[in-house]
Amino acid sequence: MSAIEEINKLKKEIEYHINRYYNLDEPEISDYEYDMMMNRLKELESANPELITEDSPTQRVGGKASNKAGRLVRHNVPMLSLKDVFSKEEVVAFVKDMQNAFENPEFVVEYKIDGLSMSLRYDNGKLVMAETRGDGVEYGEDVTANALMIRDVVSTLNDPIEYFEIRGEVYMTNESFDNVNKRQELLGKKTFANPRNCAAGSLRQLDAQVVKERNLSLFIFNLQEARGREFLTHTDCYDYMKSQGIKVIDNYKVCKNEDEVWQAICEIGEKRGELGYDIDGAVVKLNSFSQREKAGATSKVPKWAVAYKYPPEEKETILTDVELTVGRTGRINPTAVFNPIRLCGTTVSRATMHNQDFIDELDIGIGDTIVVYKSGEIIPKIKEVVRSKRPSGTVTYKIPNVCPVCGAKTHRDDNSANIVCTSPTCPAQLENHIINFVGRDAMDIKGFGATYIIDLVREGYLKDIADIYSLREYRDELIDKGIIGKEGNTDKLLKVIEDSKSNDANMLLTGLGIPGIGKGAAKSLIKHFKSIDAIMNADVEAIKEVEDIGEISAKSIYEYFHNDKNIDIINRLVKCGVNMESNAKAASDIFAGKTFVITGTLPTMGRKDVAKLIEDNGGKCSGSVSKKTDYLVAGENAGSKLDKANSLGITVISEEELLDMLN
Repeated sequence: MSAIEEINKLKKEIEYHINRYYNLDEPEISDYEYDMMMNRLKELESANPELITEDSPTQRVGGKASNKAGRLVRHNVPMLSLKDVFSKEEVVAFVKDMQNAFENPEFVVEYKIDGLSMSLRYDNGKLVMAETRGDGVEYGEDVTANALMIRDVVSTLNDPIEYFEIRGEVYMTNESFDNVNKRQELLGKKTFANPRNCAAGSLRQLDAQVVKERNLSLFIFNLQEARGREFLTHTDCYDYMKSQGIKVIDNYKVCKNEDEVWQAICEIGEKRGELGYDIDGAVVKLNSFSQREKAGATSKVPKWAVAYKYPPEEKETILTDVELTVGRTGRINPTAVFNPIRLCGTTVSRATMHNQDFIDELDIGIGDTIVVYKSGEIIPKIKEVVRSKRPSGTVTYKIPNVCPVCGAKTHRDDNSANIVCTSPTCPAQLENHIINFVGRDAMDIKGFGATYIIDLVREGYLKDIADIYSLREYRDELIDKGIIGKEGNTDKLLKVIEDSKSNDANMLLTGLGIPGIGKGAAKSLIKHFKSIDAIMNADVEAIKEVEDIGEISAKSIYEYFHNDKNIDIINRLVKCGVNMESNAKAASDIFAGKTFVITGTLPTMGRKDVAKLIEDNGGKCSGSVSKKTDYLVAGENAGSKLDKANSLGITVISEEELLDMLN
């Protein structure tokens, strides 16, 4: 790959992740992974300065300011980012540069809190504005009403001065974060991945009461501007802030030389796991404000400070057990159970072990001390075994040769590392198969929860998916036993099951659980063949003619529909009156051969309605933007898909323009 190709690729990836982090508060990768991508881009641009463009992520500070929580406001003082460093050598180089530039400079080393940056403006001691970082240079968001809900925000200074602007980090303690997620679970809502996401999303809420309920915190770490009182040093200003009741960064240290600076960084690193909140680094900054002013700044970062970024957090714990579950295809899934540890703001005690090859490669045994980290700071994963701490007699764990649910023999797939149960009547396989069948992406039988399915399987009412449509024959028994609930609840579910018989055949095809055939492939198959019967009568070559269906998927479909057990299930579904044909009536072929992606909130239509309209007129809908996308239908808060479409030169249209195309 050439330098320009790699630069362009990195730009697109970094822009996507900037939007996820700063604007959506939903990062997909860890800070470390992002930093490594940005460093690589900087290296390439440094070696090829003629390829640096104004729109490069290396030339900007943060994300885009939005007006989600309030009006846009112009920064009085830019809220720049800090230059990241990752080694002792880089820290020492910074210290030496400052020592060469200034006489006897002092350095302050302090925690780098993992949260959302916010500045506070005081006029004559009264808080008049709280704003987010936004783009870092020109605009942020006015979040004053929300900021006043944070207990650490001081609204009135005891010893006021003419103008005082300070910058801090809004964050969540681990305790507050846990409480929020417990509440989310009780309300049946999605939980937050980590405290930083939760704090950022909360501060930008439209409802200030939500901010209060979530118990956010604030540390102040910098003076932006002061009029009416002179501060000579950062620590002098901290003393004034503390006298006004303003909470500043904990345990900062004043250092004179590189050894003291590095020692302070190491001490912070050793303690970060003991803190009641998350930090993602240590900041080293000049103490003297006059020296800072002389050092100046680039368009993106101040020259008087750096942020040392610690490697991704990982911790040791003891593997206490391995739990085995069986998926709908019979695959046996091993999960590590270990003594609970705190990682990236959450308590974890489980991680996937994937398969026997993974277990063998790491040589993991029950009782071993293992090192656990979070992939993307979200998914717990096992990195390695600490062999020096292995107890005597510990052996590598082996997945047993019998199914943990039904006791049938297991075997290893020839072309994969998967170990599967050989019994076609394994209850666990059946339970998961039916859960998939009634799910939203398949037959969408609302109210048919996993608890009901497990009970119905174990009571013998469900032996395969066709039995779902015979449940009405056992109505009185089900009510007497209370498996689904009382009469009203049972009748309600039986009606939803009955109504699902008229679903489009692509929903049924999705629910059959044919390996490799998801929602998109099922739609393509039914669109091409028009019915399940036609697919059953097609050979492999005919199936391969369908868009996005390859050799392996075609063989899988053919084999499924030529299995006697599956043929019997299809026949029984037909006998029960389940629809086997496409319900789609093509209004036109005006969008034939065109691929659309839909994003954002549209003025009058839901995304599913727009997707159906496009498909009814011969088009295809995709969930992600790529070079194959012809049009992006964008509404409000379009987010990263809009950015990606613009970067690829894809035509972006509104709902109104889409309807105009149809007319």
